Amino acid sequence: MPLPLMPKATAVWLIEKTALTFEQIADFCGVHPLEVQAIADGEVAQGIVGYDPVANNQLTLDEIHRCEADPSARLKLLPANNPVPRRARGTRYTPVAKRNDRPDAIAFLLRNFPQLTDAQVSKLLGTTKETIQKVRERSHWNSANIKPRDPVILGLCTQTDLHNMVMQANDRLTREGQTVPPVPPPAEENEAA
Repeated sequence: MPLPLMPKATAVWLIEKTALTFEQIADFCGVHPLEVQAIADGEVAQGIVGYDPVANNQLTLDEIHRCEADPSARLKLLPANNPVPRRARGTRYTPVAKRNDRPDAIAFLLRNFPQLTDAQVSKLLGTTKETIQKVRERSHWNSANIKPRDPVILGLCTQTDLHNMVMQANDRLTREGQTVPPVPPPAEENEAA
């Protein structure tokens, strides 16, 4: 069951402003009934200012009045109407442990998806065009150890992101009147080969 924001401060407010039982408050706030009783006695949470769940759209006054009238009833938290966060556009963060895998992923994309532009590879893997050029020209500092490996398996991008980038590149080639390269076999067959 989801808990209200700032449960102890909410419990302080409910104790001070309502006639709810300790069990109702404890059940709603996710604390023990003895802790609610200690808050009411002033032994716990002395400096905590009450947090109004009605003003913050977590409860309605009708819900409080319904539970005050029936001690066996339980408060129900209103569903949150917060927007779902979306990932911001731009380059993505790559953890330090996976940064050494980037050149391998770049080599894989250059070999298997030549239709992708450097900008698309850069956006997909969160790397620079300079690094892509060095891998392409084999002038990368670690070029002797670069083995083309699938960026999806390495965890540098999702299959959906890769598919969308390839579809965009194929659409661009079609608009320009060029032939679209054939789709390479799935990653498992690439690893075995």
